[in-house]
Amino acid sequence: MKNWRTFCTRPRNHPAAAVAVLAVLAAVLAALSLCLGAVEVTPAEALDALTGHGADSVSARIVLYSRLPRTCGSLLAGAALAVAGVLIQTVLANPLAAPHIIGVNAGAGLAVTLCCALAPMTSLQPVAAFGGAMAGVLLVLLFAESTGASRLTLVLAGVAISNLFTALIDAVTTIWPDALLGYADFRMGGLAGVTMARLGLPALLIAAALAASVALAGQLDILALGPETAQSLGLSVRPMRLVFLGLAAALAGAAVSFCGLVGFVGLLVPHAVRAVVGEESRPLLVCSALGGAGFLTLCDLLARTVAAPFELPVGTVLSIVGGPFFLWLLVCNRGGRTHD
Repeated sequence: MKNWRTFCTRPRNHPAAAVAVLAVLAAVLAALSLCLGAVEVTPAEALDALTGHGADSVSARIVLYSRLPRTCGSLLAGAALAVAGVLIQTVLANPLAAPHIIGVNAGAGLAVTLCCALAPMTSLQPVAAFGGAMAGVLLVLLFAESTGASRLTLVLAGVAISNLFTALIDAVTTIWPDALLGYADFRMGGLAGVTMARLGLPALLIAAALAASVALAGQLDILALGPETAQSLGLSVRPMRLVFLGLAAALAGAAVSFCGLVGFVGLLVPHAVRAVVGEESRPLLVCSALGGAGFLTLCDLLARTVAAPFELPVGTVLSIVGGPFFLWLLVCNRGGRTHD
C-alpha cells in the first residue's frame, strides 16, 4: 500500500513528467493505429505514406484515406470529451457527471440530426452540435440550481434529458430517413466514415476550446472551492459557470459532430487522471486531454482488430469498459448529497 501511495504521489509532485508520459503513450497509440488493422502496414510504409513517398501504393492509400483521418479523429474526440468531462464535473461539483450521461452528447446529436435533415448540403454540423450540447448542459444546470438536487438525482435528471433527446433523434430519423445515413453507427459512436475535410472545423473548435480551458484553469480552481468561497474571493460565479459549460459544450459538440454519440470517455479519463496528478486544474486538463486522446485511440484500435476482418463500433468497446466503472462510481457515491 505504501509503495502504491508513493507511486501515485510522485506524478502529483512532478506533473510535467505525467504530461510527457501521456504524450508519448498517445503518440505510440497513434502510430499503432496507422499500422494495425485488417491489413497490416509496416511502420516504414506508414512513414512513406505520410511523407509523400509511394503515394500510389495500396498501403499508402489505406494510411492516407482511412487510418490517418480515423486516428486524427480519435485523438481530437478523445481529448475533447475528456476535458469536457473535467469541466462539467468541476462546475456541477459532481464526480458522476459526464457529457454522455447528462444529455450533452445527446443534445449535440439531436442538433446534428436536425441540421442534416433540414440543411443537408451545409457544413454547419459542428456549430449546430455546439448549440445542441449547450441546450443540454443548460437544462441540467437549470435543474440543479432550481431544485438543489443531490448528486444522484442530478445524474438521473441528466439521464432523463439524454433519453428525451435520443427519442427526438429517433423521431427525426423516422420522418426523414436520409437525415443520418448510417444512423446505427452514429448512435453507437464510430470513426469509420471520418475524412480529413470533415475534421477541419471541429478541429478548430476543439483547439480553441482546449486553449481557453487551460488559460482559465486558475478560475476553475477557484470555482472548485464552492460558490460561496469563490464569490468571497472575487470570482463572478454564475458568468464563469456559463463560460466553462460553454467550453464543455463546444468540446463535446465538436466531437459528436464527426464521431457520433461516443460515451464514457468524459467519465473514465478524468477520474483516472485525478488519481495520478491530483485536483489542480491546469495539469488535470492537460493530462486529461492527452489521456483521452490516447484512450479513445486505443479503444478504436481494439474495435478494429479484436474481431478483424469484422469491426465493432467503438461505442461498444467503451460501454463494455465504462459500464462497470459507472456502476462502481454509483456505489461509491450512493450517499452523496452535494447541492449545486
